[in-house]
Amino acid sequence: MRKSEVVGRVGKQSDGSAKTREAKIVTMWTAESRDEEDKTVRDPGSITYSAAIESAAAPDTSPERSEFAELVLREATRRGFTDASRCVVLGDGSAWIWNTAAELFPQAIQILDRFHAKEHLSKVGKVIYRDSEQGKKWIQRRYDELDEGRLKCLLEALDRQAAKYEEALECAEYIRNNRHRMRYPEFHEEGLCTPTGVVEAGCKVVIGTRLKRVGMPWTVRGANAIIALRCSKLSGRYEDFWERRSHRPAA
Repeated sequence: MRKSEVVGRVGKQSDGSAKTREAKIVTMWTAESRDEEDKTVRDPGSITYSAAIESAAAPDTSPERSEFAELVLREATRRGFTDASRCVVLGDGSAWIWNTAAELFPQAIQILDRFHAKEHLSKVGKVIYRDSEQGKKWIQRRYDELDEGRLKCLLEALDRQAAKYEEALECAEYIRNNRHRMRYPEFHEEGLCTPTGVVEAGCKVVIGTRLKRVGMPWTVRGANAIIALRCSKLSGRYEDFWERRSHRPAA
């Protein structure tokens, strides 16, 4: 971002200042098909995006939704999300995602991205065993327990390491807090997606490949304008976007 856009913001620079702002994205798609391995796959042409540099936070006492929650609701309304026979929200373990989902779509099934969970387990295994063969086997056993829904065994394995390794303690807490979102065998039987690869790809194709280039310092307003265009183009709404703008009355 331009320096003027990050004045006073806390960041990851050595002096505690910020150079960047976070863009948030919501991706929607339908998934009614299965591949030759009986895995649920998204329907071709069904993916749409909406994104912006906006806050997902709102005071508990505020009657208003956060800026990002309003963006999510607009996209969900546009897509008829709540009219679907089954609504699913996929995300990582960030509390704000689940808070937003619960506020806007209390009827939706919540699923924790399986690969994010595996990243946590991999981190624990590498802390304990480094890159040893024993560590690789330990991680694979944890993966298998996760995929097979044996969360009790998985937690017991983490608890045995929790007294010595803080990462194991944190991972166990992460799983306990999200275990109702980690019923992967059940979700698979119901034909539901469990990874957020579509969302991760959206982060790259919508934001990264267009805005995160050398020599591109942005203002929030400028970045959000380009993000809106990018989302419209990739969602198949580019012509509609300009059609609406052409009919706006002059200021």
